[in-house]
Amino acid sequence: MIRLSGWRPALHDYVLSVWRNSLIWGEYDCALFAADAIKAMTGEDIAAPYRGRYKTLIGGLRLLKKDGFANHAEFAASRFEEIHPSHAQIGDIAAVKVDDAAIYALGVVQGARIYVLHPETGIGTIDLLDAERAFRV
Repeated sequence: MIRLSGWRPALHDYVLSVWRNSLIWGEYDCALFAADAIKAMTGEDIAAPYRGRYKTLIGGLRLLKKDGFANHAEFAASRFEEIHPSHAQIGDIAAVKVDDAAIYALGVVQGARIYVLHPETGIGTIDLLDAERAFRV
């Protein structure tokens, strides 16, 4: 997968366009936020097979498990090179564990921070080193 010419402004524009969107499973959630960021940078929609096919986190995880993935991070690992979070750069994908479970939230690296989707308030940031896993886009 190759980033398009002009991927930085495209990523910036995408993040600004969804800055205050609230979570809607299957339409706008952490996995689709990351997938749409990837699409802005590369033109490829890695989430196409899953869009609109689930309405809950459990439903999304069921679809992933049906395709052989334990969670969102495992799906990302199947598509991208896994790197240590400290090596992640702008536009890479980071996976942050949620509530000490085997569930990950996906976010987009922005320097020393990660853009993540907060369910009620939209996009926020957390420290890059809070990520457990990262993937080179």
